[in-house]
Amino acid sequence: MKSAAEKKINVMIITVSDTRTEETDKSGDCMIQLLEQSSHHIVQREIVKDEELLIGEAIKRGLANDEVQAILLNGGTGISKRDVTIEVVRSFLQKELPGFGEIFRALSYFEDIGSPAILSRAIAGVVDEKAIFSVPGSTGAVKLAMEKLILPEMGHILTELHKHKS
Repeated sequence: MKSAAEKKINVMIITVSDTRTEETDKSGDCMIQLLEQSSHHIVQREIVKDEELLIGEAIKRGLANDEVQAILLNGGTGISKRDVTIEVVRSFLQKELPGFGEIFRALSYFEDIGSPAILSRAIAGVVDEKAIFSVPGSTGAVKLAMEKLILPEMGHILTELHKHKS
């Protein structure tokens, strides 16, 4: 039997940006590269504008897709008026994992950016039997979150979600 960390997971990636295209989406590419290096499968990839309705519709598509086990978002997590990803993601969550954002900010502070880490908003949680992670859109933030938090724990989270399934 495979350990939780060895599970191969079907993932949807959503990049939230008003300017990125598939050709310029380095953060989405970073997610794909790291997921594929860990033998996970990309089921869907979307780039949506930083608008509540569009972000919500993309998340709904991921939730409705029976193949998707985890949804990873990058971008739209700042504090400007247009940054609404965290609020949209939070509206879907049945259970939030507050430690994800807390540890992400601590890692960002100590390993990367120092005091501007207080501006970093990140969130994770679950909806039904799917995990959702949302991180800032910089490639550095994506790499940090993927390597230190998401990849090591995504399988464990999904195992826990299916633990008492009848």
